[in-house]
Amino acid sequence: MTAGHPISGLLGSAEMARAFTIAVLAAVFSSLSIERMSSPVTLATVISLLCVLGAAILWVRREELSLLRVAPTSLLVFLAWALVSLVWTTDKSDTLFAWMALLGYAFLAITVGHIRDTLQTVRALGDTLRVLLLVSLGIEILSGVLFDVPFTFLGVQGNLALGGPIQGIFGSRNMLGFVAVIALITFAIEWRSQSLEARIAVPSIALATMLAILSASPTVLVLAFAVGVVTVALTIVRHAPAERRDAVQWVLGALVAMALAAAFALRHPIIALMDAGSDFSIRATLWNTILDFVAVKPIQGWGWFGGWPAGEYPFNYINFSLDDHHQSALNSYFDVLLQLGTAGFVLFLLLGGIATVRSWLVASVRRSVVYAWTPLMLVTLAVESMFESFTIVGAGWFLLVLCALRAGQSRSWRENIDAAQTGVIPTLRTEG
Repeated sequence: MTAGHPISGLLGSAEMARAFTIAVLAAVFSSLSIERMSSPVTLATVISLLCVLGAAILWVRREELSLLRVAPTSLLVFLAWALVSLVWTTDKSDTLFAWMALLGYAFLAITVGHIRDTLQTVRALGDTLRVLLLVSLGIEILSGVLFDVPFTFLGVQGNLALGGPIQGIFGSRNMLGFVAVIALITFAIEWRSQSLEARIAVPSIALATMLAILSASPTVLVLAFAVGVVTVALTIVRHAPAERRDAVQWVLGALVAMALAAAFALRHPIIALMDAGSDFSIRATLWNTILDFVAVKPIQGWGWFGGWPAGEYPFNYINFSLDDHHQSALNSYFDVLLQLGTAGFVLFLLLGGIATVRSWLVASVRRSVVYAWTPLMLVTLAVESMFESFTIVGAGWFLLVLCALRAGQSRSWRENIDAAQTGVIPTLRTEG
C-alpha cells in the first residue's frame, strides 16, 4: 500500500488516531459488560479486531517509530516469561488463551501510546470515563430506583436507593471505586492543564466522587489517601529550586519509608478504622493459602492464567479448602507470584517500578501538569494491586502498559541510542 493511497491517508490521519483511541478505551473499560451481555468470544473478537486495526495504523506510521522504542524491555521480558510458562502449566490451552489476552491488551496500549501524546491520551480517557460513569449511574437509577429490580446480567444489585454499595457496569464495587479514582485523577489533570472548561470539569469530578462514595469500596479510602499524599509530594518537588530538588527527593523518600513502616505497625487500628476487618481477614487467609502453593513451585509458578479458571488446579483446590469461590488472589502481586513464581514476580515489580521512577523524574522537571498523570496513575495501580488483581487483566493491565510505555518514551536508555544514530542530544525540557 503506497504512502499516497487513500486508505493509508485515512489510517495515518489524526482523526483516525483519536477515533481508534476512543474505541480502544471504550472496549477496554467496558470489557466486563461486553462479556456478560454477550460472551467471552464476542469480547475476544472485539479486542482482536482492534489489534488488527492498530497493527495497520502502526504500519502506516512506521516511519515515525523507532524499533528500539516500540515497547519497554521489562514488558517484553514479562510477556516472554508468561509465554514460557506454557512448558510447565497445568493446562496449556487456558494458558495460551490467557497469554493472548495479555498480549492483546498490551498491544492496544502500545498502539495508543505511539499515536497519541500524554495530553491527547488524558483527554480521550476523560471523555470515555465521563460517558461510562454516566451510563453506570443511569443503570443504577433504573435498577435501584425506577424498577427496583437487580440487573443480574450486569452484576448490578440495585442498591442505589439504600445508599450503596453500587457496581455500575464494572461488575463489582471495588472495580467501580477503582475506575472512579482513575477518573478523578484524569478529570483533575484535564482541568489543571486547561484542556477542559470548569463547566464540564467540575460536574465530572462531582460525578466520579459521588460514584466512588456510593461504591462503598474500602479500597477507595486507601487509594484516595495514597493519591493525595503523592500529589502533595510531587507538587513540593515540582516547585523546589533545581539545585535543591535532589535533596527534597531524598527527604520525601525517607518520609515515605517511615510512613509505610508506621502504617504496617498500626495496620490493625487502621483496618478497624476503615471497618474492613472481615474483608481483610478473608484476604489474609487467602494469601496464606496461596503461599503454601507458591512454596511448591517457588521459581516458575503454576503457569499463567490471569483470572482464575473455575475448574483448574491449584485454583479450584484453594477455593475448596477455603470453602469460597475466589476468581483471583485479590492481590496482583500474589497472583503473579502464584502463577509465574518469583521470577515473574520480580519482572512484574521491575515493570511497574522502573516506570514509576521514570515518570516521577520526568514529572518533577516538566512544567506542564499533564506529566503528573503518569506517576499518579502508576501509584494508583500499585496501591490497588495490594487489594485486587485488576492490574494483571483488562483495563488495569492496559493502563500499566500504557504508563510504562509513556514513561519510557521520555526517559530511557533507548533515547541515548536513538540520539547517537541521529546526532540529536536528548534533553529533559523544563517547559511543557
